[in-house]
Amino acid sequence: MEYPRLVLNLDGINNENWKKAGIKMPAFDIELMRKETEENPIWIHFGAGNIFRGFIALLQQRLLDEGLATKGIIAADTFDFDLIDKIYKPFGNLALYVGLKADRTTSCEVVASIADGIKADYRDEAEFGKLVKAVDNPSLQMISFTITEKGYSLRNIDGEYLPVVIKDIENGPESPVHAMSVTASLLLKRFNACKAPIAVCSMDNCSHNGEKLRNSVLDIIDGWYKNGFVSKEFIDYVSDENTVSFPWSMIDKITPRPVDNIESIIGVNIACMKPIVTNKNTYIAPFVNAEIPQYLVMEDRFPNGRPALEKAGVYLTDRDTVNKTEKMKVTTCLNPLHTAMAVFGCLLGYNHIAREMKDEDIRKLVMKIGYDEGLPVVVNPGIIDPKAFIDEVVNERLTNMFLPDMPQRIATDTSMKIPIRFGETIKSYYYSEDRNVNDLTYIPLAIAAWFRYLLGIDDNGNEMEVSSDPQLDDLQDKLKSIEFKNPDSYKGQLKEILSNENIFALDLVKADLSDKIENMFTEMIVSEGAVRKTLHKYVNMQ
Repeated sequence: MEYPRLVLNLDGINNENWKKAGIKMPAFDIELMRKETEENPIWIHFGAGNIFRGFIALLQQRLLDEGLATKGIIAADTFDFDLIDKIYKPFGNLALYVGLKADRTTSCEVVASIADGIKADYRDEAEFGKLVKAVDNPSLQMISFTITEKGYSLRNIDGEYLPVVIKDIENGPESPVHAMSVTASLLLKRFNACKAPIAVCSMDNCSHNGEKLRNSVLDIIDGWYKNGFVSKEFIDYVSDENTVSFPWSMIDKITPRPVDNIESIIGVNIACMKPIVTNKNTYIAPFVNAEIPQYLVMEDRFPNGRPALEKAGVYLTDRDTVNKTEKMKVTTCLNPLHTAMAVFGCLLGYNHIAREMKDEDIRKLVMKIGYDEGLPVVVNPGIIDPKAFIDEVVNERLTNMFLPDMPQRIATDTSMKIPIRFGETIKSYYYSEDRNVNDLTYIPLAIAAWFRYLLGIDDNGNEMEVSSDPQLDDLQDKLKSIEFKNPDSYKGQLKEILSNENIFALDLVKADLSDKIENMFTEMIVSEGAVRKTLHKYVNMQ
């Protein structure tokens, strides 16, 4: 059935044709929600991208729809201000969520729980002033984040402060740029205004995320203290988890880059849905397309109260259970499989994760990393069964042909992911009395493939674009003397990287795993087709 073209903004969603088209609409008064949020905010979220709009914002929307909440979320971004200017403001801070089911049907919903979209830019007095006003209010219960793991990083591969961090520490809390400096600055505003408690929650897909967030914020604050910008009382305020808590969490939902033809997929004509590329090279759209399965497990530590998130499907539990659940997922049941698929997929010319799962060699690699090497050392968190989780990943999620996820997206920031996705399992073998690190074959194979990937040459011998990574320049510089199709050019260049505990969570040279990885790597640079030949050889070993 044909409907007139729909418009995604506050006026446009009053059109009854949205419901006629089968799109779920907000069941609450949006204007009233925004008014109450401005007066007494409860939640600020940093990281205004896909995982926020396609998962976190929908949690609060469930509570608003059911009358279990009256306030929304203030979304902010410290990195890519185009998100606010081009994706939030033109659409009245609304978004369209499109759930992509494996049977090629969709579930669509207008997301309206975002009360405001703000650029966290101290140079914009009006914009930044909104954040200051919100954190000054004792009603604020939480500040959360989905800024990716690199968003918490203050140092480079050599352990030195990043230039932006050096400037932030030197300049003090009135001109913060890095996300962690912005967070510390806002906490200082709150301390000076009311000293009220608050939870500062990472919802990012990385190990011990709450600890990473806390350490980074306190690192900035310590620099300011040494430079005379803040008091010891402020440090005590942030350090005391009874006043400023940093709950740990585990999040899981695949939200790939937006498709180009969402209107044809959902069969509804909606204006201005085309994706854009921002000045920071973010590929984003007014809609989010995502898979249906989703998990959020959070430590229930909120000193100023919280929304009733458990009624929206969030697991609220203790830190130990969060840690076990996160470790299960990030180190065994999903993330290492994704990273292995990403580097091999790029090398072998794939641009779709589900198509990779039809490749028998890659499928075997995924199964062996997950079931053979990972599951024997995973800890069962009790609330989610590890084998059932990995079964869902392998049989339903990675094989969802309707989900347009790409190995190139997953390969982004790999150097930041490897210490957790592979390093934790390696450590489990290395420190175990019952296992030997040299029993590992497929994780070392994936690491070797990552080095091969960093050469920027695919398995056909053609130049290949390497996804962005904060350590990319340094890593490629260390490998620049290695020549494709000349294995004799390898003179141990990997050893310096393999011994770097910041990348692998332990020294793989001392762990006696480097020889295996180096041998696999040299096998892959022999000639065109060597990546495929090496992969096939190892996954078919008896």
